[in-house]
Amino acid sequence: MRLAEGGRVDRSAPLTFTVDGVRYTGYRGDTVASALLANGVREVGRSAYRNRPRGIVDAGVAEPNALLQVGPEPMRPATTVELTDGLVASTLSGRGRLVEPNEQRYDHQHVHCDVLVAGAGPAGLAAALDAGRSGARVILADEGSEVGGSALSVPKRWASVDEAAAELAGFAETRVLTRATVFGYYDHNYLTIAERRPRGGRLWHVRARRVVLATGAHERPLVFAGNDRPGVLLAGAVRTYLNRYAVRLGTRAVVCTTNDSAYDTALDLLASGVDVLVADARAGSARAAAVRAAGGEVRFGTVVVGTEGDPEVRAAHLGAPTGGPVETVHCDLVAVSGGWNPVVHLHSQARGTLRYDESLAAFVPDRSFQANVSVGSANGDLDPNQPLWTIQSPDGRWHEHFVDLQRDATVADILRATGAGMRSAEHVKRYTTIGTAHDQGKTAGVNTLGVIAEALGAGPPGPTTYRPPYTPVPFAMLAGRDRGALHDPARVTSIHDWHVARGAEFENVGQWKRPWFYPRRGEDMTAAVLRECAAARTGVGMQDASTLGKIEIVGPDAAEFLNRMYTNAFRKLAVGAARYGLLCKADGMVFDDGVVLRLAEERFLATTTTGNAAAVLDWFEEWLQTEWPALRLRLTSVTEQWATIAVVGPRSRQVVAKLAPSAVDLSFMTFADTTLANGVPARIARISFSGELAFEINVATWYGLAVWEAVYAAGAEFDITPYGTETMHVLRAEKGYPIVGQDTDGTVTPIDLGMEWIVSKRKQFVGSRSLRRPDTARPDRKQLVGLLPVDPTELLPEGAQLVAAGTPLEPPVPMLGHVTSSYRSAALGRTFALALVKSGRDRLGQVLHAPLGDRTIAATVVEPVLYDPEGARRDG
Repeated sequence: MRLAEGGRVDRSAPLTFTVDGVRYTGYRGDTVASALLANGVREVGRSAYRNRPRGIVDAGVAEPNALLQVGPEPMRPATTVELTDGLVASTLSGRGRLVEPNEQRYDHQHVHCDVLVAGAGPAGLAAALDAGRSGARVILADEGSEVGGSALSVPKRWASVDEAAAELAGFAETRVLTRATVFGYYDHNYLTIAERRPRGGRLWHVRARRVVLATGAHERPLVFAGNDRPGVLLAGAVRTYLNRYAVRLGTRAVVCTTNDSAYDTALDLLASGVDVLVADARAGSARAAAVRAAGGEVRFGTVVVGTEGDPEVRAAHLGAPTGGPVETVHCDLVAVSGGWNPVVHLHSQARGTLRYDESLAAFVPDRSFQANVSVGSANGDLDPNQPLWTIQSPDGRWHEHFVDLQRDATVADILRATGAGMRSAEHVKRYTTIGTAHDQGKTAGVNTLGVIAEALGAGPPGPTTYRPPYTPVPFAMLAGRDRGALHDPARVTSIHDWHVARGAEFENVGQWKRPWFYPRRGEDMTAAVLRECAAARTGVGMQDASTLGKIEIVGPDAAEFLNRMYTNAFRKLAVGAARYGLLCKADGMVFDDGVVLRLAEERFLATTTTGNAAAVLDWFEEWLQTEWPALRLRLTSVTEQWATIAVVGPRSRQVVAKLAPSAVDLSFMTFADTTLANGVPARIARISFSGELAFEINVATWYGLAVWEAVYAAGAEFDITPYGTETMHVLRAEKGYPIVGQDTDGTVTPIDLGMEWIVSKRKQFVGSRSLRRPDTARPDRKQLVGLLPVDPTELLPEGAQLVAAGTPLEPPVPMLGHVTSSYRSAALGRTFALALVKSGRDRLGQVLHAPLGDRTIAATVVEPVLYDPEGARRDG
């Protein structure tokens, strides 16, 4: 069936492959489908439910029949599987099987772009070229192995495709992804792309400023008796196999159509030496003259009403669409076109609306709700079409008029559904299972709607809902590697380069790169942290705290909202004052904490832990939108709008005095807006997470580095020392300040942390009812305590289990709790730890044991506040 010349296959690269144990040959550039057809293979399996012989119908992702098991991957359409040397596959009857993935590898990639173009056909190429020439960051993604789309089926357009590809390759800011399907379109122009690669693939997470949907259109089959017989293909697919793959699928063809597009297929078949009869359901077409001039026959008002052949097509029955005399015509190929359906899947996933276009008998994009535009055939730029939903059967029966080939669903099944009272397309879909198979109704969907409309005597019903994924995606890809360069984008503060230049070691916290410690020459982490801690306790230290989450709460009901969310009261907080707040989940367990500043009567700024910033905002939004929608306020994340510099220690006031003299007299938990000595507007707060006299200087992000350097210069005479997160943890732990997520584990209440003082008994808040349960007052609950190892040089491992002294270590061992934080302290001159221990506050003075693999560490239970319990140092 392969022509002696032509096509885009590489005849210099022959390949061998095996399907169902039979060995075949093909060329580089073939798909398995085109290679099978070239070898004369028409039947590719049996239908899933009625065991009928089935053949290839399409040349792309809409293929309903030719499904393959290729290595570990099931349900791969043969029309999309590129031929490789030695490929081994087996055909499937609609059901695949999962196989151990072996060497399959899947990765994730996160990117941003100015323009994402979905589809690299003529319209997509034009859009990508326009955007690329402007210097914009462009991603062009297409599911094919090369760009060009429908133009690859038209040889005279190949040169322009190759020129466009070459120009795109020269744009520095343009990335072209082939074998890459844009399969999901979510809120805020977030899209997902599944890219196929040898032995695996990559899942792209893309945030795009603008999206161009150039996704093309799917050709519709015609619904007549025996339309599932091998040898009945879509007219556009016949043209693709002929021109792109140089595969001629027959010697005598009947081309049945309701629109002009199939005439191109007829003319190309005639040029390749095939006898062609065009059966056009319409009354006439201007394209008929060209077919007749080329030696073909054209009959108007005529369609294929049935086929013969066992199993392949050997004859077609021709007649009028609504019945009458039937003529039998011998043929070995039936090419059909019932019109084209714009691929509106991504437009609909993005909440775009659709409208029915009478001239196309198809649904086209209407309104968009995100920053996208549909172009080309995806926007309805197609030949007019005369709808023909069903073709009368000569015997008056409908049980062989197949609508969904994968589900073996016929017109008879739809009529049974409507006869049972179904009126909604969604109900009919579920009653018949039409559109629920691998192709998700790409060839069956609109025909189904038309048949329903005819059965009910109504206009066409609305389309069913399009949901991701557009085409199936391997679960292994969704669960692929997401680490290192493949992980979420790294977030850095405006001061990051300074930290790098000073040799900081970093740790990742909620995507942020945070300075962990600043080792000097010859120092390990322990020495560096002890030095940084000593500086903060005896002199002055500074920390980049920009990564703390920051949420603005603005509106007349802002105070009321905070009062309902936090365990303590906020309605009466004065403007210019700050208050520490604690958040619980509905079960009363600690969720997050932070400081809330009242900026104005109706404006607050709430800070969160670095890693929980997004989760807290989501939690706030959930309650605002679902429980209290009447509250008048809005929530805005401003984390990245502010750089925050903590100046900590007994000498901190002297450093701040050089930059903002008006701020040095602020009392604890107040703040003021001021202008620094270098002219930068700033908000300075008297907040301390170290227990020392401390100030937090907040400036716009773009001033962050300049102000950091100004603070560093101002503190030079006091040997100011930058410190990282490890030192911060030591300082706060010495004061007994818990870290949510480290000293809590989702089962800890404020009372367990010894923070009864922050839980209001006079108001309702999220979690308050749960905190009144008897279970939360059990005396044997785990409580936060301090631990002092009996040997002051021993460091308890974090996570170590704790048992009572003398407890036998034969399983099961009754555990009392575990170590949550453990450090060496410069101020205490020893090691110490925090722990969650059953009835912890009743065990003060007791010695507990931490059994380790090679030794047991004994430690005394003490109060969690180990340094300056009176808080005198905090006020300077």
